[in-house]
Amino acid sequence: MKKNILFLFLFSSLTVCAQIGEHRNDLMIGGGAGVVFSNIGFTPKVTQNMHSGLMVGLSAKYVCEKYFSTICSVYGELNITQAGWKENIVTADDKPVINTVTGVAEEYRRDLSYIQLPIFAHLAWGKEEKGFQFFAQAGPQFGFLLSESTKTNFDFETRNTEDRSNQTAEQFNMKVENSFDYGIAAGLGLEYSVPHVGHFLLEGRYYYGLGNIYGDSKRDYFSKSNNSNIVVRLTYLFDIIKTKK
Repeated sequence: MKKNILFLFLFSSLTVCAQIGEHRNDLMIGGGAGVVFSNIGFTPKVTQNMHSGLMVGLSAKYVCEKYFSTICSVYGELNITQAGWKENIVTADDKPVINTVTGVAEEYRRDLSYIQLPIFAHLAWGKEEKGFQFFAQAGPQFGFLLSESTKTNFDFETRNTEDRSNQTAEQFNMKVENSFDYGIAAGLGLEYSVPHVGHFLLEGRYYYGLGNIYGDSKRDYFSKSNNSNIVVRLTYLFDIIKTKK
């Protein structure tokens, strides 16, 4: 079922430029950066706060047609992204859990660095040459884990296991088992175009992973452990090929 959903979004992204309306042949390339807020959808549940990280990468957009007022494009990126999770280690009455050995509040954060490739069907409405466009885009995203690291202030063997509101702790010592990540991303944003200068895009995006970072068989502890990201990104594109009107 997950593969069928991903194939549907990939097919939609690659066929968005089927010629029906006015032909366009515009190619733009550039780059962008943004902030990523992420967590992992664990089952059994692991209580978390939002993990914050950065995203930076290259971007390309190919505009292929205008159908009535809709400007149709294929948009892609190649990014380095800092994702992961940050645990909310609290007691049943929502107070920080104090380590019985060190006497400080326990903290735990796992940083996961991915190289990601999203491919979007990009639909926009507004000014083509100069001014604002509103756009919506959606499509598949693929990722590969480059590295992982852990930041914590307690020893796993001496952690406070009595006062925690959430007792799940198997993830502390578990390295990521599945380096390949895949899922669906969608976003909304604004593009501002300036002739002979370029295009500035501001977007909010959500990514839902269809794969799991840990094994999910009956023998594994977690039945679900998928990535989830909220991204705010600013991108600059400049024209390589422009349709003559």
